[in-house]
Amino acid sequence: MELECFMIHPGAPELVPGRPDRKWMDDFNARFPYRCLPLVMANTTGWEILCPFDFSIEWTGGANTDDIRIAPEDPTQAISHLAVSHFTTGVVTFHTGYLFRTPPGWALWATGAPNQLKDGIAPLSGLVETDWLPFPFTMNWMMTRPGLVKFRKGEPFCFITPVENRQIDAFQPVLRQLDEDADLKERYLAWSASRGAFNRKLAERDAEAVKAGWQKHYFRGELPGAADAPPDHMNRRRLKAPIVKPQ
Repeated sequence: MELECFMIHPGAPELVPGRPDRKWMDDFNARFPYRCLPLVMANTTGWEILCPFDFSIEWTGGANTDDIRIAPEDPTQAISHLAVSHFTTGVVTFHTGYLFRTPPGWALWATGAPNQLKDGIAPLSGLVETDWLPFPFTMNWMMTRPGLVKFRKGEPFCFITPVENRQIDAFQPVLRQLDEDADLKERYLAWSASRGAFNRKLAERDAEAVKAGWQKHYFRGELPGAADAPPDHMNRRRLKAPIVKPQ
């Protein structure tokens, strides 16, 4: 499987595997959010495209393209190759610097880095059919209020994840009662009882529970009340860094 990343011009923004760390997660007491495996896995399920230099975006609140001012901190940097005001009403358009090609049937989900919060501006998400598209797509952000925001060198402005585009249409949501699956219900009740007992011990400052801090069933891929483990459990993403393909 190859994700072909054709650089449109020399010096295209750096492309790296998604990184797990987030400042707001670091700032929590005991870095508590990192115990949530779904958060960490989402942070790393894709590749980041990074800002090549520092720049600022200022929006007056107006509906015209010239109501947004985008300026690099170093005036020698060519900001128009990276970010422009194109769609009006507080929308900023970023050029990724790449033309991406995916295998047949695969598309790219393009958005902001998961769980990466930014005050005053929000990423817009798009699904692009990169298995046939012969031109690049852009990444867009929308200001959420008038004011100034800054992007720093090395900060991701786009996050791409391959999606098997056609297969998702094959899924049929089916509503069922939990009583219809006796085994699943039994495991759910075992988990619920275990979780309730652990939380009560934490509230009572039970020494063993306080030392454990949290239940690690999901992180470890363990099923409460069962000897078997779920198949193919993942608690770490191992995405590959880009390489230069030999001619």
